[in-house]
Amino acid sequence: MLLASMKDVTFGYSDVPCLENANIDVYSGEFVAVTGPNGASKTTLLKLLLGLLKPWKGSAKLSARNEAGEKLRVGYVPQQIAAFNGGFPSTVLELVRSGRHAGGSWLRRLRQHDSELTEQALRQVGMWELRNRKIGELSGGQKQRICIARALAQETDLLVLDEPTTGMDQDSRFGFYELMHHQVKEHGRTVIMITHGLSEVSPYLDRIIELERKEDGGWKCCTTTSCSGHFVPVG
Repeated sequence: MLLASMKDVTFGYSDVPCLENANIDVYSGEFVAVTGPNGASKTTLLKLLLGLLKPWKGSAKLSARNEAGEKLRVGYVPQQIAAFNGGFPSTVLELVRSGRHAGGSWLRRLRQHDSELTEQALRQVGMWELRNRKIGELSGGQKQRICIARALAQETDLLVLDEPTTGMDQDSRFGFYELMHHQVKEHGRTVIMITHGLSEVSPYLDRIIELERKEDGGWKCCTTTSCSGHFVPVG
């Protein structure tokens, strides 16, 4: 099932295009990496796919429904999430558990199943032992992990991650790749992830969208299947 697509998309900032004539298709049940050097509009690409930015030209579409015909559940963890306010009052457990309310009523009483999914998500990212710690006491990498756990607890159909392994050691990174691969293959989820560690994660991937510098100074978008167009630097 086609989950997200961009057709002939052009977008930029301050009247300078950073993305021109891009065409991308993402299907359900794929683990897709977006990679490229700094300044190659990788985050912009994700925001366009999610509908957080509006193209200057062309179209970007995100399916409203999943394969079962239910409302599509999306979890987006931006890179800046690690900059949580140091005085954030909630505990790790409270924040991740709040994901069980996402898309529903905050008045709904959480049940045992919700608690089980919350614990499972925290264990999957190695943060269960810190469940009673205040958010403001965590490192940037730990904050990133609990936001990923919150998205997992939501049982999202589409998980979009902006450099999620920043701050992780090698063992943690490979454990994370295994976890995402499991979410895709065993639970039918779709994962789109920005990464600079392509050599590490490539064995787990279904497709790669790679932004490369062109000889004329712009960017080109390469993939194993369905992305075309080129990228030009801002400024």
